[in-house]
Amino acid sequence: MFKKLSKTTVAVAVAVLSAAGIATVSPASASAASAPLSNARIAVHFDMAKGQTPENIALAPGGGEYVTFAEARQVARISANGAIRVLATLPLPADGGVHTPVLGFPLTVGIVRAHDGTLYFLYATGTADLTGVWRLRPGGVPQRIAALPATGLPNGLALDARSGTLYVTDSVLGTVWSVPVTGGTPTAWSNAPELASTGFLGANGLKIHDGAVWATNLDKGTVLRIPILPDGRAGSVQTRATGLSGIDDFAFTGRGDQLLAALNGPSEVALVQSDGSHSIVLTAADGLRNPTSVALRGDTVYVDSAAYVTATDPNLVVAHLNR
Repeated sequence: MFKKLSKTTVAVAVAVLSAAGIATVSPASASAASAPLSNARIAVHFDMAKGQTPENIALAPGGGEYVTFAEARQVARISANGAIRVLATLPLPADGGVHTPVLGFPLTVGIVRAHDGTLYFLYATGTADLTGVWRLRPGGVPQRIAALPATGLPNGLALDARSGTLYVTDSVLGTVWSVPVTGGTPTAWSNAPELASTGFLGANGLKIHDGAVWATNLDKGTVLRIPILPDGRAGSVQTRATGLSGIDDFAFTGRGDQLLAALNGPSEVALVQSDGSHSIVLTAADGLRNPTSVALRGDTVYVDSAAYVTATDPNLVVAHLNR
């Protein structure tokens, strides 16, 4: 159903998204002068030659962050002073990962941290023996706890600590999966048409917020809200924002439904208001290189860039959120 693409083709596709994103930004939203973020700086430079392309982020207690390095197939901790410590490297598939849907290479993707320090993360390989949800306990070794379809591309990951449920977006199959934190057989929680791809990657970033699963759709440039019903089933999808070309991961600011979203292709971060309107608050001029993920600790904003298209300077940009 989906044609497998080489890294070069992926780069071209994201570059097209970038051009589209730049073309659709209005003059008012393109101005960063009035942005509510300040003091943006590159805090950490990663090494592309080592495959240190940060795909997703989970904040670490006491400062720093956990990241998935997609191309290196790694989970790492970045200390508050920028030191990098690799916690795990996932096994290379027997076929090298060439059958990973759409992308053609194996990659570690979404990551979350539970209160007990356990890390849960996703690995996409195009093979049935490795694709799925993985767990890494403090001081332990990585273990797959739930298999996901090798024909899909698990991408975003969120943890609902109250129900003990992990939610996963599949960018190829247009599905949100649910998996118990204890592991086991995944359930197709939602496969609403709003999650579907239009040819490249669909459902992407994922968060739990205010009794709902929130997801982005990269191809459609949308932010979606799916209520969690009292019995745990998925409610009807609500489209909460549009026109966000190349949208990847996002994070809520703590002001209602306001969020910050990484726009991968255009190398921008957008501030999306509760009514769906948005403005561009960080750009390549601030150091962004195809940003993939956003997180907030208090008033500090963390943005990881994987440089998939720019092919230079994957990094971590830190900025201050002016409330």
